[in-house]
Amino acid sequence: MKKRKKWFHHFTSLSIATTVIFSGSLLSSADTRTSVSNQQNMSSPHLLQNEFQKAATEFHVPLRVLLSLSYNLSQFEDHDGNPSTSGGYGPMHLVDLPTTLTDDLKGDGSSSVSKQPLQQAAELIHEKTDVLKKNPVQNIRGTAALLANYAKEGTGSIPKAEEDWYGAVARYSQSKDTNAALEFADDVYNTIQTGIVHTTTDGQRISMAASPTKPNLKSAKKMTKDKVYNRAECPANVSCDYIPAFYEQKSANPSDYSNYDVADRPSFGPDIRYIVIHDTETSYDGTVRLFANPYSATSQYVVRSSDGHVTQMVHNKDIAWHAGNWYFNMHSVGIEHEGYALQGATWFSEPMYRSSAKLVRYLGHKYNIPLDRAHIIGHEEVPGLSPARQSAMHSDPGPFWDWEHYMQLVGAPITASKGKPSSTIVTLTPHFKTNKPVVSDASPAMQSANFIYFYTEPSLDAPLFHDPALKFGGSQQALDWGNKGKAGQTFALAETKGDWNAIWYGGQKVWFVNPNNQYTTHVKGTLITPKKGKQNIPVYGAAYPEASAYPEDVTARDNVPLQYTISEGQYYVAAEKAKSDFYNATTYTLNPYDVHKMVYGKDEYYRIHLNHRYAFVKAEDVDVIEN
Repeated sequence: MKKRKKWFHHFTSLSIATTVIFSGSLLSSADTRTSVSNQQNMSSPHLLQNEFQKAATEFHVPLRVLLSLSYNLSQFEDHDGNPSTSGGYGPMHLVDLPTTLTDDLKGDGSSSVSKQPLQQAAELIHEKTDVLKKNPVQNIRGTAALLANYAKEGTGSIPKAEEDWYGAVARYSQSKDTNAALEFADDVYNTIQTGIVHTTTDGQRISMAASPTKPNLKSAKKMTKDKVYNRAECPANVSCDYIPAFYEQKSANPSDYSNYDVADRPSFGPDIRYIVIHDTETSYDGTVRLFANPYSATSQYVVRSSDGHVTQMVHNKDIAWHAGNWYFNMHSVGIEHEGYALQGATWFSEPMYRSSAKLVRYLGHKYNIPLDRAHIIGHEEVPGLSPARQSAMHSDPGPFWDWEHYMQLVGAPITASKGKPSSTIVTLTPHFKTNKPVVSDASPAMQSANFIYFYTEPSLDAPLFHDPALKFGGSQQALDWGNKGKAGQTFALAETKGDWNAIWYGGQKVWFVNPNNQYTTHVKGTLITPKKGKQNIPVYGAAYPEASAYPEDVTARDNVPLQYTISEGQYYVAAEKAKSDFYNATTYTLNPYDVHKMVYGKDEYYRIHLNHRYAFVKAEDVDVIEN
């Protein structure tokens, strides 16, 4: 009930003016109050849907176009009037970021400020811009008016057929990149074809029946005539370009170079097994500039927040320096997403999620990467190569990346593969939209998050678990990864007490509250446990070969045990079995076949969900149990 009051406030604010325009009619303030009162008597979860219908009728915009537009931009959320990182407000993501444009034709360095969509929409419905920022009803009305204006400017009249709004939708994306604008319009029409059943965080229920409507591409002819193609490795339905990362020798020393290593994966070099999800902790433009210059880091792709545009910077055959662990670099593709871990909800936009998910599906198909959370992982899940490195590894994309929504877009929902209720293996499913744990250093402190807390005992009064790799562990800080289990991570149950479950985690038993299995899904899988007779076994950050496997001209890479051990009687979920290997690439070269070498060992490893991060155990140290 508390959440719904926010909507009543927005409705009642309409009655302040003496007369207002509402649903195409002039109403007195008294009539407005009566109208609002009648709406409050309706089933409150449908108020938002009713407002979409009214705006669509008032401005002659197809309802399905308006609903699908909001779904693809904000999933109908208004974020309490706060802007996204790209300056979008309200459920329609009306943009208000004045852009200074230099008039190159004049040649005198003068500039002008372009009128932004939110301002245009406000003028069309004779409202102040601040009203459209804070009031979802007026935000929707303004968008409908603006969309109708775009359509009229593009075709000379307001289209009657749903398919003829394609060009207006593409323009509404506000993307300066033609491919990105058309990709967004494609997403909107794909949603029209599949339909919508959705509940917002405020409990508003939105539904839209599927329609076979196919867009009229000619309605965007002014945009499509200039469409260009590039040489980036991307799916056809994603706006993508290629900007090469820096790769040069910086001095006379051939070992002094950056920002990646050449290979010829998978023909020569390691196979590609993983996709690592990052956030940039700086702007999209800033990230591209960093990677295009000497920086000692890069990734294969960078995804822009505002429109989901993708820039490839390292070819997938080569090895980007992105994970902080050479073994995972060897075997992965890195995708950076514009944003900040502690500001996730504002930066991780719907266009970004959708574009990235399409890219992941493409990469999974091309390189035979399983589309699951054991192979599509966060940077924070990558282990260090030593105890010291384990403590220093990154924590992105952080607690506010919506793994459940993202994996659904990838086409591999986290809850899809269910096992028997008797299974001792569970996948964590916190339910992002409704899961709002306290995070002490985030603002707001309670917001949708992708994790559940782990405790030392089955009590909310017990201390939070403190991972030995962290000095500040046992806290509610966002980047204290040690006590947080993320959506899609899979563990073995150790014990149950009432509403509490315990799992084996980092060599210890940790507890989390789980009434009626609310936060878990039982799944099938493979368990490992220390081989009979071994009291405890070491774990590693890589599956490197034994020393004897390295040829004389390649320095053997030590596989240093991490600061954890697995004791007899503990069980962990194995994600895969891997043969040991190492790609020796320590010098600048344009031909990897000349100087780089692959080393294969006899040792085999299991990659396991050890704690918040993955780890490896030697196959010779464990017994295997199929569950």
